[in-house]
Amino acid sequence: MTAARLLPLVLAALLGLAAPAAAAEPRASLPDIEDEVMCVECGTALNVSEAASADRQRAFIRRRIAEGMTKAQIKDALVAEYGRNVLADPPRRGFSATVYLVPIVLALLAAAGIAVAARRWRRRAAAAPAAAPAGPALDDAAAARLERDMAAYDL
Repeated sequence: MTAARLLPLVLAALLGLAAPAAAAEPRASLPDIEDEVMCVECGTALNVSEAASADRQRAFIRRRIAEGMTKAQIKDALVAEYGRNVLADPPRRGFSATVYLVPIVLALLAAAGIAVAARRWRRRAAAAPAAAPAGPALDDAAAARLERDMAAYDL
């Protein structure tokens, strides 16, 4: 085989190997995990906590990153080590599900309210009579006085 025929085969093989590597989950990082985890001692986000237990949690996360664990695996390990309260997001079941449902319900209600208001405004605009005069009708004396006053201000 010549080099010209071999090159496309080598490139195709390299691209075939690169595709699964690109599809793999990106490597976990401490800043990416810190803002989604709580300090178990003070109850604040780990990325702002200065407690000694927060330093231990960061070391725990760094060790898991060094082991090559993914973000989800590290979060699972944190829950196993410190309990469910270590995660900054509430569970998606039971009463805590309202945290996720209330904004959705409010957004739907707001959209429905806007749709109803727009429909009423359109009906009102279609049913409105032709433009009425802009103000009360003037008698002849008032109209003449208005004309004189306006003529005095003509430039």
